Amino acid sequence: MQGRWCLLEPLTVAHAADLFAAASADTMGHSWTYLHYGPFQTEAEYTAWVAERAVSTDPLFFALVDTDTGRAVGVASYLRIDPTNGVIEVGHLYFSPALQGTTAATEAMYLMMRHAFDLGYRRYEWKCDSLNAPSRRAALRLGFQFEGIFRQAIVVTGRNRDTAWFSVIDGEWPLLRERFEKWLAPENFDAQGRQLCPLSEIVPLSATQAR
Repeated sequence: MQGRWCLLEPLTVAHAADLFAAASADTMGHSWTYLHYGPFQTEAEYTAWVAERAVSTDPLFFALVDTDTGRAVGVASYLRIDPTNGVIEVGHLYFSPALQGTTAATEAMYLMMRHAFDLGYRRYEWKCDSLNAPSRRAALRLGFQFEGIFRQAIVVTGRNRDTAWFSVIDGEWPLLRERFEKWLAPENFDAQGRQLCPLSEIVPLSATQAR
C-alpha cells in the first residue's frame, strides 16, 4: 500500500533493525503501555518477535515505512479477518516516536481502511483498552463511530480489561474517503509539510452538496 508519506509492506525480519532502533527512542517504554508485549530489551529479542509475526496470516502484519527515509518506523495489522461476513479489524498498532502525530501515521490508517473496503469488506473495526485515551481520540478523529464498552472483555497482565469498540461501515466509507483524500492533498500542506486545515475541519464536497 503506497502513499505519499508512508509505505505499508508485509512485515519481515529485514524490518526488525529499523523498527528496534525507532522504538529505542522511547526510553520510558510508554508507547507499549496498552500492548500485550514489549518493550523489548535487545534487538535479538525484538527480531525473534518479528520473525513469529511475519509468518502469521491472522493477524496479518505490515511494516510502516517512512518514504522520506526508507526506514520502518511502525507496525500495524489486520486481524479477526472474516471475509464471509465482510468484517475486518485493524490493530496491533505500534507507532514509534518518529511516527506518532505525523501525516504518515494518518495516511497509513487511511491506506489500510481504503484497502479493506476496496476488497469488499463491509465493516472495519477498531478496538482498544477503554483506558487508552489517545487510541480512543485517534479512532474518533479517523471517523470511527463509538459503539460502546465491552466490560471485562479480556485479562491483560493480570487485570480485567474493558474494551472500547469503534467501527466504520461501508455506507460511511465514501464520505470518509473523500475527507481523507481532501486532507491528504498536496495543497493542504505548506512548504514545510505542515497541514493548513486539520482533518477534523475537513468537510467532504459530497456532504456539502447534500445539504
